[in-house]
Amino acid sequence: MNYGKKNISTGLLVLATFMAYGFGLIYMRDFAPDKVEWIANSHTGTHFEARLAHVHGNLFALLNIILGYLLLNLNIREIAKKWISILLLVAFLMPLGIVAEFTLGVPPIFVLIGAISAVTAVAWFGIEVYKSDKK
Repeated sequence: MNYGKKNISTGLLVLATFMAYGFGLIYMRDFAPDKVEWIANSHTGTHFEARLAHVHGNLFALLNIILGYLLLNLNIREIAKKWISILLLVAFLMPLGIVAEFTLGVPPIFVLIGAISAVTAVAWFGIEVYKSDKK
């Protein structure tokens, strides 16, 4: 199975999306009619959460691209590849959950699920890579 390919593809698409989102943030900071007010509020509330979502969306996209490539090319157990790949994709719930929080008022449960999924995937992958050297 090509575990990792979906991570790379999804990672690239999410990266492009959050890059465009970042350009929107730049517009708000530099060109919008109310840019002075936007800058004054950028360290709190919705503005801060918007920046958090941008950073984490890009981070998790890059993690999916890099770790997806490694999943395709490293010799670790197939069952581990499958679940690490799934957990990395579920991790996108974190930045999407942040956006859902400040736009729709959704509780932070998706942020927590995404964060736990990301940490679990990366730690599990590290253990699998370490164990693969012993084979």
